[in-house]
Amino acid sequence: MGKEKERRIIYYSDPLNEEFSEAQIRPRTIDGGYPYNRGPVWEAFSFLIQNVLSMPVKLLYLKLKFRLRYVGKENLKAYKNTGYFIYGNHTQPFADTFIPSIADYPKRNFFLVSPANVSMPGMGWLVELLGAIPIPGDLDAARHFVKRVEDRIQRHYSVTIYPEAHIWPYYTHIRPFTDVSFKYPVKCGCPAFALTNTYHRRGKRGGRVKIITYIDGPFFPDETLPPRQRQRELRDRVYQCMAKRSRESDYERIEYREKSKMPEKPVREETQEQ
Repeated sequence: MGKEKERRIIYYSDPLNEEFSEAQIRPRTIDGGYPYNRGPVWEAFSFLIQNVLSMPVKLLYLKLKFRLRYVGKENLKAYKNTGYFIYGNHTQPFADTFIPSIADYPKRNFFLVSPANVSMPGMGWLVELLGAIPIPGDLDAARHFVKRVEDRIQRHYSVTIYPEAHIWPYYTHIRPFTDVSFKYPVKCGCPAFALTNTYHRRGKRGGRVKIITYIDGPFFPDETLPPRQRQRELRDRVYQCMAKRSRESDYERIEYREKSKMPEKPVREETQEQ
């Protein structure tokens, strides 16, 4: 009989800004010269990679590694002719890019990502072809970035955002996040959806997990409120929904504890020889 692995414990102090991804990549600077819009040839090749050639890989990975199952995927299908935003919890390096794309298919899905995601030597271009839209590093780039996001929505595509911003592998709760990314559905006047990945034991031993993904919504901005309050109120509804869904998780592969609760190292008594 195999012996179950001891549960890994990660200690954290800042749930808003700490990153626990194993990948250590030096991010490039996304400035005004970054080509957010690359033209029709790039778009055609991107579609081929994103929605045709990569789909079998995404499906196999999610089924074999996580036995993935969706609950509420039909909520997206009702808006197949509308652009919208998807907000998810950030707990996997690869699956987090695959799960919304499979749920959305055949709609094209794009991602707002850290510049580090498009900075991998020899691989950044592939991440971009798969739909990555990197966060800008200056005001000039920000103008092109906003136009790119708005264009994706106007074309009835979806844009996925991970408002927690940093990867905490296998984390089973929802970390606090700001409302800054909720300005996009408010500005575009379109719906938002909550995508919550929950973790469950697969088998009795070995630490394997399965993922059940809950998709809730649509959440529309409250047009009776001023834009800034609209943004905050939308964030609160999405957050509360994700927090409620996260309680469906019943297995922790990795346990996260605050550093303030870290056990103290035992003090060794020293005796002086007479």
